[in-house]
Amino acid sequence: MDRYLCLFLFLFLTLFVEMRGGRDECMTSNGCGDQGPLIRFPFRLKHQPHHCGYPGFELSYTENNQTMLDLPVSVKLLVKKIVYKSREIIVQDPDNCLARQLRNLNLAASPFHFKFERDFILFNCSSDKTESSRFQSIPCLSIPGNPVYAVYSYLSVQYTDLSSCRRLYNASAPANVGPEDFMFIESAFSLKWSKSICGSCPGGGKICRLKKSNSTEPETECIKVKGAIFGFFLLVLVIVMLYRVYSSDKVERENRVKVKKFLEDYEALKPSRYSYVDVKRITSQFKDKLGQGGYGTVYKGKLSNEVFVAVKILNNSQGNGEEFINEVATMGTIHHVNIVRLVGFCADRFKRALIYEYLPNESLEKFIFSRVVKNYSLSWKKLQEIAIGIAKGIEYLHQGCDQRILHFDIKPHNILLDHNFNPKISDFGLAKLCSKEQSAVSMTIVRGTMGYIASEVLSRNFGNVSYKSDVYSFGMLLLEMVGGRKNIDVSVESTSQVYFPEWIYNHLDIGEELHIRIEEEGDVEIAKKLAIVGLSCIQWCPVDRPSMKIVVQMLEGEGDKLTMPPNPFASTVPTNLSKPGRVFQQELAIISELE
Repeated sequence: MDRYLCLFLFLFLTLFVEMRGGRDECMTSNGCGDQGPLIRFPFRLKHQPHHCGYPGFELSYTENNQTMLDLPVSVKLLVKKIVYKSREIIVQDPDNCLARQLRNLNLAASPFHFKFERDFILFNCSSDKTESSRFQSIPCLSIPGNPVYAVYSYLSVQYTDLSSCRRLYNASAPANVGPEDFMFIESAFSLKWSKSICGSCPGGGKICRLKKSNSTEPETECIKVKGAIFGFFLLVLVIVMLYRVYSSDKVERENRVKVKKFLEDYEALKPSRYSYVDVKRITSQFKDKLGQGGYGTVYKGKLSNEVFVAVKILNNSQGNGEEFINEVATMGTIHHVNIVRLVGFCADRFKRALIYEYLPNESLEKFIFSRVVKNYSLSWKKLQEIAIGIAKGIEYLHQGCDQRILHFDIKPHNILLDHNFNPKISDFGLAKLCSKEQSAVSMTIVRGTMGYIASEVLSRNFGNVSYKSDVYSFGMLLLEMVGGRKNIDVSVESTSQVYFPEWIYNHLDIGEELHIRIEEEGDVEIAKKLAIVGLSCIQWCPVDRPSMKIVVQMLEGEGDKLTMPPNPFASTVPTNLSKPGRVFQQELAIISELE
């Protein structure tokens, strides 16, 4: 479509100029791509003849096809819009550091002026002044330990704490731009030119040009455009042809839009580092709170192109440093459909935040525990799909990465659901990395949440800590999905059901059916299969638990082919120790903890 558009515009301009009796080298066209605002008199591009524009109105293109306004003292501003009717040009700093540009901005030798002005002073300080509302931080000029602040010049010095500060320079800005605007990426402002340069051209097919004259003052002249009527009909013809091309090229155009949107969204989802100012902008000043816990607070945010994110603001408490490093180092290299995507992070002085993709259905815990959403409870088929997705995500952590990743906190609260209820594993604050060739890790402290922690994590008498610890946690999660309740629940009527895993094992062991929220044909088979897989995963000895690869195969296979595992509740003593001729530690080499 674009190539046809450019071709027709070129033909139209060529014919139109020929009707005027010669090529008009002052004409510019923005039809082929985004070339910025329309450029006409009094503005001209530097490569055009001098008569195409008025002195002081020179523009230029950058390598990225951006339109720049050149002002005295080497000040260059990005042109956003030109409003010829009100004689106004909207500009902004191309480097997103307006305060630096204002230092050299002198409009005395330029035809432009501010509508109004504000004066302020920049100070370089060796201490933090953000507690005072008189000081406004300028991040783009600041360096660690030496922040730069802007203060309105009308503020009395005797009421302003300038200790540890030195004055840099004075600057003037438009009335709509104050020091507080320097915190934002886009600080556009308006420049105006007061002189009506082409007032003698009333229109009617006339254009304005700079007159060649020996006079010291520049003079303009009006030129009559010939063939305007013919050009109008030619333009109508071009529009009709463009519409036909547009209609026939609709499918290709839609495909290009889809690809472009995908690339933009993919670019937005690559892990990036953000400043704390960016975090506040993304969350609209922390407007929409999603949840809060001991780790910190989670807010809903929005990036460009309708990409929503969840921003976790970490508390300034002990342990955050390690958890923050774990999350960024681990999740920054993970790309799997069943693992939450880390979009970016913030480490700005004492402020730390993690930015994830936003999942609208929140956590699995909400759907299997809360009575509030019972009317929206998940079907057994969907529960099976969720279980398979979680298992595949854990299998990827154990086998699909360059290094094996042990999560150590698999539980319903850390399983998030997208708009289609596809599960994604989150919260890698307790994760550890180890080599695939090594089978165990050493730990100095217990990691995880009570009720999901494997026996060997609590006591080395049950074996070495390894990837089998995640298998145990997954098994406990699976049994909670089956029961629709916490594994330990003292509120149930029957005391035999207080510890649900043992209750469900006893029922399956004697061949009794599980009558748990059974509504449709086939639900019994799914519930039984999930229960058997869960019981296989929570065996006391790590070597008795299947790997996650085997777990995925069990969940995807037919339930009637599964056999009951050994009773994990027969004794609190490891079964390996009570079986003669069996070595408990099957050559599991303990390795050093990798930080």
